[in-house]
Amino acid sequence: MGRKVANAAFMRTLLRADPFDAYHFFPPGERMAQALAADLTREAPELMASGRVRIMPRLELPARLADTAYHCFHLSDCMLSQPHLARLRRLHAPRPMPVTGGIHSLSRADYMAAFLPHLWPGATGREAIVCTSRAGRAAVAAFFESLREAYGLDAVRFPGPRLETIGLGVDASAIAPPGPAARKAAREAAGIPTDAVAALVLGRLEHHSKMDLLPLLRAFQLAFAGRLARGSAHLILAGWGSEDDEILPVVRSLAANIGLGLTVRLRPSEADKAALLAAADYFLSPSDNVQETFGLTLLEAGAAGLPVLASDYDGYRDIVVHEETGLLVPTVGPAATTALDALARLLPDNQAHLLLAQQTAVDVALLAEGITRLCTDEALRCRLGVAARTRVEGRFTWEAVVAAHLEMWERLWAEPVKAADQLCLTPHPLHLPYARVFAAHPAQSGLSGLRLTRSRAGEAVYRGQEHPLFYAGVSHLVDAGRLRALLVLARAPLDGEELAQRLARALPGCDAEAASFIVLWALKHGYLERA
Repeated sequence: MGRKVANAAFMRTLLRADPFDAYHFFPPGERMAQALAADLTREAPELMASGRVRIMPRLELPARLADTAYHCFHLSDCMLSQPHLARLRRLHAPRPMPVTGGIHSLSRADYMAAFLPHLWPGATGREAIVCTSRAGRAAVAAFFESLREAYGLDAVRFPGPRLETIGLGVDASAIAPPGPAARKAAREAAGIPTDAVAALVLGRLEHHSKMDLLPLLRAFQLAFAGRLARGSAHLILAGWGSEDDEILPVVRSLAANIGLGLTVRLRPSEADKAALLAAADYFLSPSDNVQETFGLTLLEAGAAGLPVLASDYDGYRDIVVHEETGLLVPTVGPAATTALDALARLLPDNQAHLLLAQQTAVDVALLAEGITRLCTDEALRCRLGVAARTRVEGRFTWEAVVAAHLEMWERLWAEPVKAADQLCLTPHPLHLPYARVFAAHPAQSGLSGLRLTRSRAGEAVYRGQEHPLFYAGVSHLVDAGRLRALLVLARAPLDGEELAQRLARALPGCDAEAASFIVLWALKHGYLERA
């Protein structure tokens, strides 16, 4: 969910800033293209009406790379296609523009395989992975270090992309500390007693993918055993979850047993979230799960003027300044996971995450101390909350995130690149060489030795008496004009290889491989025949 929210907000802010002459999108399919067009029309209607936004099929990428002076290509996720786009760029683009992509969750067991394609000899130096936190950057660096060690890849021949650190953002103008009337109404709606100090937990209410709530309740129990009066604290749990989850009845029972007031809001809307932020006195997020890399909810809390009590974990430490905008609680994780490493690819990811999280400890005693301090010191809450809002406004707006990306793309242009001829001849080692691998499937591979001429059907097409059907996924390579040019050349028998070479010379922008495709297509559909 956080990934989708972040991607949409980044694109919305970039288009509003409008720093480029044009914006080209290459979605993977027609359905996604239609959805993207609808989203862009809603978010940037004037820009869409200007004609400066184009949505094109991915089959057009080679042609557009060849004829368009792109400033950069940016992907919402570095995992799926970034190194493959970089290879395509090097084959077709006159200049190697930056190719960048961001990280989100990094903890899926198959991500070692997903990062391996980034390590290849054809990297230009203008590729970058944008990491949202220092911990995320360290994790990506560790991926590459582990892969190089395992496969014996030296960093000179297999350099990989640059690693940049740019955090995520929040629309601070849309979230503001509430006034007294709004706060009172929100607290009444949430069922918070007048004299209770309310903590808000906002996120997935799942012990296997976000945080374990049982140590949190243990911390409240310790706080009540100390100097925090029972009945003076209230906990709001809001986020993704289900009443069928086994953990919620346990949490409700334990909260009642220790005297902790509890409000649960499952799957809150954006309006619900805003109301809960207005109702809360501080924000609580003792995350212990490796699938977390940044922490958008902490930014939302800071924008709402709430102090944050969070685990000293992953991207949280980039957001919260201890004792200045909130409090960070120490964490301890495992030094070795050899047994789980070997098992994880055979498990669902949430099971592996659970096994990791259950050996990641948030210091319960210090968490209890933080709860007590925030519940008993209104001046501390006020000071931390004001500073949190100031920090978000100064460092974590989407405008700042977009500006950092613009600066990064300019810097990447200054990076020296290898000689063009050296890079163009470097295939990606994980790109399947179809013709080579499947050479034994057909009786013959290639056109050499085949004498071809146009057939009776080809004659009919040439004279305009028959009109071929060109499939949508092929029409960018062969069309009526290209077929007619081939049929002109094939009026007399020619060796197939020679025919393809002549066709490549006759058609602008047609290389030998594309010409061979046209010849084989015409032979397949009966417009050419063996002489």
